Amino acid sequence: MKRTAKAFWQGDLKTGHGSVSTQSQVLDQAQYSFNTRFADGIGTNPEELLGASHAACFTMAVAYALSQQEFYPGDLNTTATVSLDMATSSISMIELEIFATPVEGLSAEKFQETALQAKSNCLISKVLTGVQIELTVHYQ
Repeated sequence: MKRTAKAFWQGDLKTGHGSVSTQSQVLDQAQYSFNTRFADGIGTNPEELLGASHAACFTMAVAYALSQQEFYPGDLNTTATVSLDMATSSISMIELEIFATPVEGLSAEKFQETALQAKSNCLISKVLTGVQIELTVHYQ
């Protein structure tokens, strides 16, 4: 299986602009620029897209792990916050925060264990082994 995404850029870094599109066309020429990455411009940026990818992958990994344990997952809502360290020009950390509705018969401790395992097994987490990934679980 292969998935594709395309990026276009025109101009220099500070005044140029570009667009990103995905094979599924969910993103279809979504704009990005210096301001959308380093300020508050309208559009997306690589870190935001990475966060969305990581949040989606992790949440699916949690759902899969629960299903493997014969639990039917309730609502799972994940936020991924990607921290960009400008001094080192690197992504310094990704913070995953999941909010989950209780599942009958599943303790908070077991859900926490399952979420930690899913964080390790998520394909995007595996690709990001050089980045610190933290997890906060809300299971109520």
